Amino acid sequence: MGDDHVSPPQRRYRGDVEMTPASTCGGRKPCIATLLLLILLVVTGCASRPGPQVLAVVPASATAIEQVTIQIATTRQRDTSNGSYSADRSATLNFERFTVSVPKGHTITEIEWPKGAPDPEQSFAVTERTILPKLEFQAPSRRTDGLARTRDVVIFVHGYNYSFEESLFRLAQLAVDGKLREIPVLFAWPSAASVAGYVADKDAVTYSRDDLVHVLTDVANDPKVGKITVFGHSMGAWLATEALRQLRLTGQDAVIDRLNGVVLAAPDIDIDVFRRQMEVIGPLDPPMTLLVSKDDRALMASSRIAGSRERIGTRDVNDPQVQALAGAHSIRLIDISEVSALDGTNHNRFVGLVTVLPRLGEDARTGLAQAGAFVLEPISATLLPARP
Repeated sequence: MGDDHVSPPQRRYRGDVEMTPASTCGGRKPCIATLLLLILLVVTGCASRPGPQVLAVVPASATAIEQVTIQIATTRQRDTSNGSYSADRSATLNFERFTVSVPKGHTITEIEWPKGAPDPEQSFAVTERTILPKLEFQAPSRRTDGLARTRDVVIFVHGYNYSFEESLFRLAQLAVDGKLREIPVLFAWPSAASVAGYVADKDAVTYSRDDLVHVLTDVANDPKVGKITVFGHSMGAWLATEALRQLRLTGQDAVIDRLNGVVLAAPDIDIDVFRRQMEVIGPLDPPMTLLVSKDDRALMASSRIAGSRERIGTRDVNDPQVQALAGAHSIRLIDISEVSALDGTNHNRFVGLVTVLPRLGEDARTGLAQAGAFVLEPISATLLPARP
């Protein structure tokens, strides 16, 4: 055959459905089947995921390395039949306090899931839980000068394809491995916890936007709360940014001013949408931090679903246009592409930061307080300026 011969596309069959090669779909844009297949390949998901049984309360173990108390505010519907929170949307916020025990043999960055009934000797386990009417922060003992102390708070907004159990235990792992001094608060929105539920999750974060604004306002107005950090991952980063935009549009500048830091990890946000969001929000003090990775396969899939619209979480920090965006809005962009990922999606590198941040030198810590574009070198734990 000559070199100019082109064979017709090879067809495959699955059941009664004729399938063309996944990458072509007739030579035009990727078809829905292709995109769903891509998501199934690259987005975190497993055949067996932890269910409500992992939330069963068990007695604490004396051998546990640590117990962490987490308060949750959620737009998920409380499921009284199994003690968890479903993917159904609640008309009102639900609040609860959990104490999670971490086993003696814990491996940093990992979650030791129960293989059967929770066993605090071997796995993460819930040792106490209490339904609350609202988030409650108790100030520690008074100082010798008679002034009341305050407690710093970090609010974690989880990402796409998370069940309630996964988001709760991930925050517990981050709190223990990161040696957090802040009170951890989980804002849990009603993710479908399904690799095929991307569109449903986009609707769910939009549904939850007003509620996150409500939580941020209440926490900011609580005199027992000191510094407040907001940490949004993936689609949760879009939700966090939208909440800030809404606070600014409604004149609640005082709430934004109370924030000591906003961190967006692997933000699943269209770059032009993000630019418009920042035009409303304006520069933050300290600067907003974006943790990005050029090889984030989950965000690549998100981009293809959106018609090849780039996500800010995969942008190259050496790109002059990206650096100009950071400069214009006083943003701190940090490329964490060299930090170890938990799986092949490269979408959860923020978890690996707990192995790097404690080793950062003084120069790097100074850099963390500045706007601009940087590259994190995890082996030497240094923060390098991006190439101009």
